Amino acid sequence: MASKSNKMADTSSTPLHAAVVWAQRKDKIYLTINLEDSIDTQIDINENSFHFKGKGGPEKKQYEVKLDFFTEIIPSDSKYQVLPRNVPCVIKKKDDGEFWPRLLKEKKKVHWLKTDFAKWKDEDDSDYEEDVPMDLNQMMQNMGGMGGMGGMGGMGGMEGMDGKEEESLSEDSDDDNLPDLE
Repeated sequence: MASKSNKMADTSSTPLHAAVVWAQRKDKIYLTINLEDSIDTQIDINENSFHFKGKGGPEKKQYEVKLDFFTEIIPSDSKYQVLPRNVPCVIKKKDDGEFWPRLLKEKKKVHWLKTDFAKWKDEDDSDYEEDVPMDLNQMMQNMGGMGGMGGMGGMGGMEGMDGKEEESLSEDSDDDNLPDLE
């Protein structure tokens, strides 16, 4: 019976695996460790591997993630940020332009590692989105001379209606013969 309690004590101190999602581009890997309220976080990124260790979740249990990458990365160009809900990482690939067939060096399936379909992009997908930085304000300003969406302010830029922009907007012959509403 004593051996059973020792096993239970050993199991409780064994770190849990945090759920991890990943996606890739030609030049980088997006890796997200889904662990809420991480504390005492330690992250070690080297040329062939990634190691995360920290406490988190509602019970502040110990979690650990060890990854041996498919091929080499550039640790100095890789970044991460500890956020309240997760730890997003951008890992720079050493060989630009090459898609990896898998994330891990060893060809095995692990239950805690999933594909991040929200960020996933296939090798044959267009790189248009990558090359153009997303600026919503600038995009809204460039929408056909509408002058922004804030109230539509007179819809400037509507000339070209035989030079009678103001007249045609104020003059509406169909309204003349309408009966009064009771």
